Amino acid sequence: MKIEFATNLLTCTLISIAVLVAKVPIAIADSTPFTLANELTAPVAEGAREPSLSTMTDGRVLMSWTEPQGNSFAVKIAMWDGSGWSKPQPVVARDDLFVNWADFPSAIALSDGTLVAHWLQINGDASYQYDVKIALSYDEGKTWSKPFIPHDDRSQREHGFVTLLPTQNDGFMAIWLDGRSYNTYASQEIKANAMQLRARSITSGGSMGKDTLLDMRTCTCCQTSAVITDNADILAVYRDRSSKEIRDISIVRHTQQGWSAPTAVSVDDWKIEGCPVNGPAIDADSGQVVVAWFTAANDIPKVNVAFSGDDGVTFGKAIEIDNGAPSGRVDVIQQADGSALVTWVEYAEQGETILICAVDPNTGCKRPNVLAVSPVGRTVGFPRMALGDHGILVAWTEPSRKATTHPQGGTTIRTVMVKIGELK
Repeated sequence: MKIEFATNLLTCTLISIAVLVAKVPIAIADSTPFTLANELTAPVAEGAREPSLSTMTDGRVLMSWTEPQGNSFAVKIAMWDGSGWSKPQPVVARDDLFVNWADFPSAIALSDGTLVAHWLQINGDASYQYDVKIALSYDEGKTWSKPFIPHDDRSQREHGFVTLLPTQNDGFMAIWLDGRSYNTYASQEIKANAMQLRARSITSGGSMGKDTLLDMRTCTCCQTSAVITDNADILAVYRDRSSKEIRDISIVRHTQQGWSAPTAVSVDDWKIEGCPVNGPAIDADSGQVVVAWFTAANDIPKVNVAFSGDDGVTFGKAIEIDNGAPSGRVDVIQQADGSALVTWVEYAEQGETILICAVDPNTGCKRPNVLAVSPVGRTVGFPRMALGDHGILVAWTEPSRKATTHPQGGTTIRTVMVKIGELK
C-alpha cells in the first residue's frame, strides 16, 4: 500500500503553491462559514478522505471516498436521496491501493441503473506506478464485477486522473492520463516523452471500444473533466503541455465522426516546468457550457471562468472570480439560466478557505460565500459538487484533530447541501 500525501516532486512540483508563497494571504470579507448550507453527516469512518460526487438519473447524489480498513484501505460509496444517506457499500478493499490526495477514485450511475467505480492499484515497486481499475455493480453497490483495466498499456507507469462520464445507450466514457510513453528520468525536451490523454467507450456490460489517443503531450498530474452536451457530443477538458512548457487548458470534442484535435479554452500562456496539480472543471446545460480553471501566468494566481453559448465550440473571454490569493482546485455546475456555480480554494489569514459563488457571464462573481475555513497548515483537498433534486451537495476532506491515520493529523469527510437560490 502506498499513501501519497503529495504528488511526485520530480514531475509535479506543486508550482501553484510556490507561486503563492510570496503573496501575503488575504483576509476574506465575512469569513464566517455560509449559513445557508445545511450540514449533512457523511456516513464515513475516521480517516476518510478524497470524496467524489456525481448525479444519478433519479436525482440522487452518489458519493465515493477512501477510508482506512485495518492495515489497508477501502473505496466505498453511498447515495444521498434528500432525506439521508444510504448504507455505505464497499467497492474494493486492498493493501495495494494507490491512495493520493489529488488522484482519487470516483463513481457514476448509468441510465440503466448500473453503477461504475474506478480506483488506482499499484503495479510496480517504484513511486507512481499504478493502473486504473474499473468495476460494475448491478445492485446499487451490494456486489461488484471482476475489475478490468481500461488502458491497453500494461507498463509500470502512471495511469490515473480518470473521468467517468455516462453516455447514451447505457454506456460510459473513461478518460484518463496515461504514462505509457512518459519516463520522468529521461529528457523532458523530447516531445514524445510526456503523459498522454486517452479515452475509451465502455458498455454497461463491460465491453470496451478502442483505446484512443486524444493528446500525445499533456500536463503530468492535473485532473481531467468531461460533460455530455444536449446534442450528445462529449467535451473533455484538461491541462495541456506544449513543447515550450506552456500549460494552459485545452478541450477536445467527441462526435459521431470521432474525436477532434485539441483547442485552447483560453490563451493564458502559463509557462511552468512542473505540474501545478490543478485541473479544470466543465459542465453544460441547455446549450450553455462553462469551464473553470486555475492559472498563474505572469506569477499572478487566478481562478478563471469562461462561458460558451454554442455548446463549447467557442468560449468568451475569461472572467477572473477569485479574491486575490487562490490555490484553485475548482469545480463547476452550469445552471439553466446561464449562470454557473463555482467552488474553489483560496488562501486567507485563517487558513485554506472554500468559496462558492454564482457566476454570471456578464457580471462575474458579485458575492462569494465562504463554505469552510481550514486551519493554517492543513488542506481540504479538492472540494467536489453535484446537483441533485434537493440542491447542490458539496463534499471535501475535512482535517480533524485525531492523528491516528494521517502523519499531520486525522481526516474525515464533510458534506453540506446548498440551496441554489440563496447564492444568487
